[in-house]
Amino acid sequence: MHAPVVVLKDSLKRESGTKVHHANIQASKAVADIIRTTLGPRSMLKMLLDASGGIVVTNDGNAILRELDIAHPAAKSMIELSRTQDEEVGDGTTSVIILAGEMLHVAEAFIAKNYHPTVICRAYNKALEDAIAVLDNIAMAIDPRDRATMLVLVKSCIGTKFTSQFGDLIADLAIDATTTVGVDIGEGLRDVDIKNYIKVEKVPGGQLEDSRVLKGVMFNKDVVAPGKMRRKIVNPRIILLDSPLEYKKGENQTNAELLKEEDWNLLLRMEEEYIEEICMQILKFKPDLVITEKGLSDLACHYLSKHGVTAIRRLRKTDNNRIAKACGAVIVNRPDELQESDVGTGAGLFEVKKIGDEFFAFIVDCEDPKACTVLLRGASKDLLNEVERNLQDAMSVARNIIKNPKLVPGGGATELTVSATLKQKSSSVEGIEKWPYEAAAIAFEAIPRTLAQNCGVNVIRTMTALQGKHANGENAWIGIDGNTGAITDMKEGKIWDAYNVKAQTFKTAIEAACMLLRIDDIVSGIKKKQAPGSGPAKPKIETEADADSEQILPD
Repeated sequence: MHAPVVVLKDSLKRESGTKVHHANIQASKAVADIIRTTLGPRSMLKMLLDASGGIVVTNDGNAILRELDIAHPAAKSMIELSRTQDEEVGDGTTSVIILAGEMLHVAEAFIAKNYHPTVICRAYNKALEDAIAVLDNIAMAIDPRDRATMLVLVKSCIGTKFTSQFGDLIADLAIDATTTVGVDIGEGLRDVDIKNYIKVEKVPGGQLEDSRVLKGVMFNKDVVAPGKMRRKIVNPRIILLDSPLEYKKGENQTNAELLKEEDWNLLLRMEEEYIEEICMQILKFKPDLVITEKGLSDLACHYLSKHGVTAIRRLRKTDNNRIAKACGAVIVNRPDELQESDVGTGAGLFEVKKIGDEFFAFIVDCEDPKACTVLLRGASKDLLNEVERNLQDAMSVARNIIKNPKLVPGGGATELTVSATLKQKSSSVEGIEKWPYEAAAIAFEAIPRTLAQNCGVNVIRTMTALQGKHANGENAWIGIDGNTGAITDMKEGKIWDAYNVKAQTFKTAIEAACMLLRIDDIVSGIKKKQAPGSGPAKPKIETEADADSEQILPD
C-alpha cells in the first residue's frame, strides 16, 4: 500500500510559525485599540453605521464589536470574547478585550526570542490562579438585601455609561426588576432569569423619568372585539391557553361525501358545536380574561363576549410565560383538561391603554409577580435603544450581586493590586516561566493606564504614583477616579465592581490569550477570486481519455 499523498492546491494558503503569532497578535491589538477609548466614565463614544444605513451612537464595547466586519480569524475570536463576557456576566466587555490584547502584546517579545508558546501559556495560567487568589483576599462581602449599597454598586458599574447623567433612574429600575423576578433556589442562593422573565418595552414619547417597573406585565395587544369586551377588569380570573379556539380547517385533511343538501348544514353544525363545547368547558371556570397563543374564531369570540369574558389571541409564547409567572396561572394545552388550580387569580388589574398610536394590555398590581416588564419612555428611538443597552448591563450587575454578594474595588485598583502581588511572587517562580509570569503581572496595568489616558491626565506620573502606593501589595483600595483622574480611595469614592465580573474578565482574557498563542498555523481553503481583467476562463475540451474515464449511467 502506498501512503496517501496530500496535495496542497494553490487555493490553500499556509502561514506558519512566528509569522502567524505575529499576525494574530497584531490583529488582536487592533481590535483592542478600537474600543480602548470607551473604557471609563470619561470615555469617548463611537458612531456606528449598520447594514441598513442606520446610525448607532454608543460606548458599549459589546455593541461596538458586534457591528464590526473583520475577516481575520484571530480578530473574530477576540470579538467573540466580548460576546461571551456579555452573556456570562453582562459587564466588563471592554475590559476583557483590552486585557486580552495586552496579554498578547507582552507575549510578542517572548515569541520573538523563540520561547515556546506552551511555556508562555503555563506561566499565564499560573498568573491567573494567583490573580483569582488575590481577588478572594481583597473581596468584601455585602448584604444584597441592603438597597442603598446595591444602588451605589449598580451606579458605579454603569457610571461609565451614557445614562449615568440621569442619576439613580436606571440603577433603580434595574434593582426593582431583578429583585422582583429573583427566586430562591435553596441554600440561601437566589437565581434571576433576566432573559425570560424581564421584558423591556420601549415606547417613544414622554419623559425618560416616566419609565418604571410594572408589578406585572404589559404587551402590545388589544382585545379581540373592542366594542363588546371589557377593557378594564379589577381582580381578573385569567385562563392561559396554547391551543386554538377555532375549528380545524378540514378541507385539506378530510374526505367527506355529501349526498343530501342537509349534510352540508350538518357539517357546519358539527363545527359550531365543537366550538361551543370548547367555550363551555372554559366558561365553567368563570374566567374574566382568556388569552391564547393561537387563533380564536368569530364564533368563539361571540360565546365569550356573551358571557362577559374578554379574550386576547395570537400572543407570543414568551409573553404568555411571563403572564403565567406574574399572575400564578398555568398554561393549558387542551381546554377539556382545565382545572381550578390553572386559573390565575394573582393579578390586581387588567387594563388596555392607548399609548401613542398603539394599544397595550397591562396585567398589573400582581400579588407576588415572578416576572415583570420595564416600561421605558423617551424622546427618540435612538435614545431608548441606548437606555435599553445600559439597563441590560445594570440588571446583569444586580443579578451578579444577588448570585454572589461580594465586591472588589473599581477604578483599576483591583488590577494594580493583582499586578503588584504577582510581581512580588514572580521572584519565587522557578525556571524559564519566570519572565512570562512577570510580563503577565505588568499586563494587568493596562486597565488603570487606559483609564488614566481616557481622563486626559499625565499617564506616566499617575501610573508611577499608583505603582508606588501599591508596591508592597498594600493600599488595595487606591485607584483612579474616572471622572477627575485623581488618585483616590475607592471605598470613599464608592467606586466598586462585582467580584463575579472581575473574576470572569481575568479568566476569559487569559484563557483567550493562551488559545491564540497556541495557534501556529492558519490554513485557509477559500478560493481566490479571479483578478479583474484576466479574461474568462478557457473552455475545457474533452478528449477520448476523459470520456473513457467517465462512468456511463444506465438508461
